[in-house]
Amino acid sequence: MADGFKFTPSNPNNLANNYDVIIIGSGGAGLTSAIQAYELGLNPVILEKMDKIGGNTTRASSGMNAAETLVQLKHKVVDSFEDFYAETYKGGGEQNNQELLKYFTEHSALAIDWLSDHNIELDDLTITGGMSKMRTHRPSSMAAIGGFLVTELLKQVALDNIPLFTNVKVDALLTDDDGVVTGVKATANDQEVVISGKAVVLATGGFGAGKDLLAKYRPDLDGLNTTNQPGATGDGIKLATAVGAKLVDMDQVQVHPTVQQDTDHAFLIGEAVRGEGAILVNNEGQRFVNELDTRKNVTAAIDGLGGTGAYLIFDRGIRNRAKAIDFYDSIGLVKTADSLPELAEVTGLTGNHLADTVATWNQAVADHNDADFNRTTGMDRDIASGPFYSIHIAPAVHYTMGGVAINHKTEVQNESGQAIQGLYAAGEIVGGLHGNNRIGGNSIAETIIFGRQAGQQVFSYINA
Repeated sequence: MADGFKFTPSNPNNLANNYDVIIIGSGGAGLTSAIQAYELGLNPVILEKMDKIGGNTTRASSGMNAAETLVQLKHKVVDSFEDFYAETYKGGGEQNNQELLKYFTEHSALAIDWLSDHNIELDDLTITGGMSKMRTHRPSSMAAIGGFLVTELLKQVALDNIPLFTNVKVDALLTDDDGVVTGVKATANDQEVVISGKAVVLATGGFGAGKDLLAKYRPDLDGLNTTNQPGATGDGIKLATAVGAKLVDMDQVQVHPTVQQDTDHAFLIGEAVRGEGAILVNNEGQRFVNELDTRKNVTAAIDGLGGTGAYLIFDRGIRNRAKAIDFYDSIGLVKTADSLPELAEVTGLTGNHLADTVATWNQAVADHNDADFNRTTGMDRDIASGPFYSIHIAPAVHYTMGGVAINHKTEVQNESGQAIQGLYAAGEIVGGLHGNNRIGGNSIAETIIFGRQAGQQVFSYINA
């Protein structure tokens, strides 16, 4: 972990048989809901099936979207909940659950404040595709948001002495005769255990690495790599449906356009790289798309190149604004050259177009007028300060917009639209918020906003 901090999971021998609230999953949503529940006086436990903590949150790199924040004002960005809502709704094909979207956008600034109150400062800004304003919050160190957040939230978990057990797989939710969720059955130390709880929060993530669910709902994506960590197999979705939960939008799976796949593992190249000014070029070194259009549209444009993938092109100034590039470089994903013609050669581009393409782009930045593709954001810096860099990318399965149905109180809904008593959900396991396309920066926001809400609503439910 960063800053020398190393979190030690709870001793498995200390797993009790009763807690106020059982939280399944240790990503952003799970950690946040546990902290919020604890601070309201509850006795929570976090159960993580993997040996690693953090889930897919650890792989997030760009930032956390929020509107009307003090951070934005300090950066002279005047924003509104209405614009945040409208652009997310448009970006989601106007298929978003409007109840969830309204709560999400109107509680985003409070989530930034809540993090700040816990000494987790997201005081720098960038922008992602589909947004018109800089509302993607990140630490001023420009560290990748996911690892930073998990580390900082774990510091709070450690400070609060909240039990967090790894290698504990929940096999079933337990209910009483009235269908009220009363606990879980799990496997720990190769033994079956029963843990009672007054409420359960599902924070298990999506199914981007779940081959069975992807095959069922999106067989057309078979063969694509995934950016997801191996535990993102949709376990929570299966747990929820076994007690009658409704699923929504399960066929809506986001393919991320910029994933480096030339090594044994697929590495997401975060949208912040484009947000800070990088461009995309084809094999001939020519631009072919508005790089900050929605992920769905950028992916379609790359697919239209015929399977060759594309190349991110940027310079030292852009690299300095997206620190995740240092990691990409350390594992061999980045090509480097002192000049653009040399970069074209080491990258393997055909033709002699790259230098002209970048010159045209730099003029567009100077004029703030992209006549070729109508890009209007991520144009604060040109590509003029060597060394110059490229990263080969292609689309990969990234995010599952579908999942368990909830209301804005994070209460899991059954097929009749009624709340399943004692069962809550937050994070990527939830379906409906994003419509048919998730905007970059909204997934981390979702984990904090609805993680907090789950902790609060569990408190209200238990104390009703």
